[in-house]
Amino acid sequence: MNTDLMLNSKNLSYKLSELWKKINSFREATIITIIIVLSFAISLFSPHFLTKDNIMSTIIGFSADGIITVGMTVALVSGGFDFSAGSVMALSGVTAGALYINGINIWLACFIALIVGTLCGLLNGFFIGKVGLNPFITTLAVMGIARGGAFVLTQGYPISIFGVPKSFEFLGQGKVLGFPFIVFVFLLITIIGDFMMRKSEILRKVFYTGSNEKAAILSGINITKVKIQVYVLVAFLASIAGILSMARFTVATPAGGLDTDVSMRSILAAIIGGASLSGGEGTILGSFLGLVLVNLINNGLVLLNVPVYWQDLINGIILITAVTLDYISHQNRLKNLKRKSNI
Repeated sequence: MNTDLMLNSKNLSYKLSELWKKINSFREATIITIIIVLSFAISLFSPHFLTKDNIMSTIIGFSADGIITVGMTVALVSGGFDFSAGSVMALSGVTAGALYINGINIWLACFIALIVGTLCGLLNGFFIGKVGLNPFITTLAVMGIARGGAFVLTQGYPISIFGVPKSFEFLGQGKVLGFPFIVFVFLLITIIGDFMMRKSEILRKVFYTGSNEKAAILSGINITKVKIQVYVLVAFLASIAGILSMARFTVATPAGGLDTDVSMRSILAAIIGGASLSGGEGTILGSFLGLVLVNLINNGLVLLNVPVYWQDLINGIILITAVTLDYISHQNRLKNLKRKSNI
């Protein structure tokens, strides 16, 4: 009898241990738990927090950021990042707006804007992948070029686009199956991006490049091509976000993406979601959850009447905490690898 009890106890202990390992291996589980607990806590102090209108307005608000976050996650996994995404977003919007008010068909204007934005990504990719410049310096330079171009086109003034076709307004203001179209696009890009990051051979090369460039080269991967493709993707998604934002507000501004710059928000969301500044790690799902968490905190602060100026401070604290934890985690992994190699 005692033997049976001991065996049952051991089996139960083993099953619980295996269950915990599975939960712990699901890196997004921690973020989901934090989101649930934080949502419950905020709802206790603000009855408006979990209302349908507030939830939907919050999702609409971060949809453009979310589209860029998908690209930023890929960039981080490759071992880089892109500070120019917010400026490319603004440049694409004002390019389409400026062409439209000068008599160009709005759809053709948007197509040209996508090309202009994507060229910024090609510029990043060329200097980072081909020339070998540091992503920090390169993307900062392209950020200045793109933002400067946006101000040159507008002379610093917002461009209002009146009289655009209803089909174009639908991009930013229409609904699909009850969801705002911009949210639908964001979720579709997120789902496709997450699937491709897990299953696509092309994006798997990004992981290999970010994990170990020398090993990737020896295995036959063209890391120059990979890096160029990564930054083109980031710029393309930033351009889409810029055009959708213009359609949503029917105005294009050269200062778009500057409010606690969208690039920083995207990097913050991706790091919280498990992407590493060292490269080789990250998932689109994790970045999506990180974005939800960041915006949940900001929305909660607004509903609790905390001055908006605190948002930047809190986001900065969250960012430095996330980067510090990422660094500590990376150092611990290196120590474990060295320990195993010495055994």
